[in-house]
Amino acid sequence: MPESGQKTTQGHITERAPESIGTTTARRTGLLVTLVLGGLTALPPLSMDMYLPALPEVTGALNAPAATVQLTLTACLAGMALGQLVVGPMSDKWGRRRPLLIGMIVYVLATAVCALAPTAEMLIGFRLLQGLAGAAGIVIARAVVRDLYDGVEMARFFSTLMLISGVAPIIAPLIGGQILRITDWRGVFYVLTVIGILLTLVVWRFLAETLPPERRHEGGVGQALRTMKGLLADRVFAGYMLTGGLAFAALFAYISASPFVVQEIYGASPQTFSLLFGLNSIGLVAVGQINGKLLVGRVSLDKALGWGLGTILVSSLALLLMTSGVFGEVGLVPIAAGLFVLMSAMGLAMPNTNAQALMRTPHAAGSASALLGTTSFLVGAVASPLVGIAGEHTAVPMAVVQLTCAVLALTCFLGLCRPWQTATAAASATGS
Repeated sequence: MPESGQKTTQGHITERAPESIGTTTARRTGLLVTLVLGGLTALPPLSMDMYLPALPEVTGALNAPAATVQLTLTACLAGMALGQLVVGPMSDKWGRRRPLLIGMIVYVLATAVCALAPTAEMLIGFRLLQGLAGAAGIVIARAVVRDLYDGVEMARFFSTLMLISGVAPIIAPLIGGQILRITDWRGVFYVLTVIGILLTLVVWRFLAETLPPERRHEGGVGQALRTMKGLLADRVFAGYMLTGGLAFAALFAYISASPFVVQEIYGASPQTFSLLFGLNSIGLVAVGQINGKLLVGRVSLDKALGWGLGTILVSSLALLLMTSGVFGEVGLVPIAAGLFVLMSAMGLAMPNTNAQALMRTPHAAGSASALLGTTSFLVGAVASPLVGIAGEHTAVPMAVVQLTCAVLALTCFLGLCRPWQTATAAASATGS
């Protein structure tokens, strides 16, 4: 983080400037970078969540079963996963700006074609391309944070990004629901196209290069693969990577299943679904801010992460008991409450897994960010079709997937990250 009185230019910290000039410049530049990175991290939830209220309509419009239409979510998610494996190492070699701008342009074109897709198969194909291109924003935003911040400040910045990007899942279904009042599902993709154009222009104008030439990797594909192999060989990094990926899969099981659970099973309107989705997103953002403003620096990141994973486990177990009829027939309110708790706990799990993993990888932030994102999206892509495996009239598969992911995430955290060893080492260092 720039100290008071330092001047930040083009994303880099230069010599100390006079207090009256340097502090103002640093704050202004820092705010711009925060807003741009927030927009980039908000693009994936916009692409996914604005489209959610339209899923039941798409099944009828394209004459496709619900499981096929859910593959449009899976394809986008898989594209975002695979794209990060390419863009992450590219950004370590060529810098952050060039790969990001290319990805944003392709995203805009793919999204425009999605709006014109005449069949479900074509929509699935271009959602895959949309995800591949949109991956640039996700992976490079994390890498830029690693370029500029470290330690506790990085964890705080991830929580700040969660506040900004968290606005997207709050307003996206609401916008999607309102779009469906005046047009059909294709209008959602037209709006996303316009958003993509505007964000591309903002990136081109305001996001400076944050990776100087002397810190870039000169190797090609072979070097990138060796770097990733070394990262995967790091047990603790791999543990945080898997923990975050499995937690994200529990979240994506909710994202994929909730339109059908809330609207088809419990009879809510698209507008009611959008409202409930927004409330859940508010819970995630609020807990993320509690993490960044109150917990970070006072409570270890591992302890906060453990609290989040434990809460996800308990809430997913409660959802399974309710949806399977153990408590009799329950209405929408108890299910919505369980989903709210699960979503809110993500505000502890997501920023802390990213921060802990990236703190171990200052030498290859792009590749590390790619592995983190790819794992999350691939596991989420696997979870997505499983939630609909028993049809559109039961929420049990959603709860089973969420509980399974929660158990596995906690197992990876305890078995691979071994947080008690970190705590013991920190206590020993303090004592010495």
